[in-house]
Amino acid sequence: MAAEMTLRREAFLGHVKERGEYDTLEEAERAARVVLALLGAHLVGDVRAQLAARLPEAFALILLNPLQSAEPLSPERFVRATAAWIEGATEQTAAWDVSAVLSTVADAADEDLLGQILLELPAGYDLLFGRPQPT
Repeated sequence: MAAEMTLRREAFLGHVKERGEYDTLEEAERAARVVLALLGAHLVGDVRAQLAARLPEAFALILLNPLQSAEPLSPERFVRATAAWIEGATEQTAAWDVSAVLSTVADAADEDLLGQILLELPAGYDLLFGRPQPT
């Protein structure tokens, strides 16, 4: 069981690393932790639990114990918040981080769950997940 979880974690981080073009898994993990902590603050109840169930355990726990967000952030402010939490990040690099992590999350979720997630988020997040929705 433990090996399977580790493999899932490595696979998840491998996707983030590839999409973010990071040099190391540590960089990918740092981005994943920040983005999932912020995302978790925007999702509630069943949708958050369903998404957590599809993520490697360490990242599921981050999603389920999020940073508190007083209000839902617009996609632009979500990227800015990510930049604020990642040392040395700019809005450009943070946008890259968010996209690398959320597109990997979108792959872990199915279309139905992703649709539910997007309903809980302000408009524009479909682009951050790399899944533009028809308007």
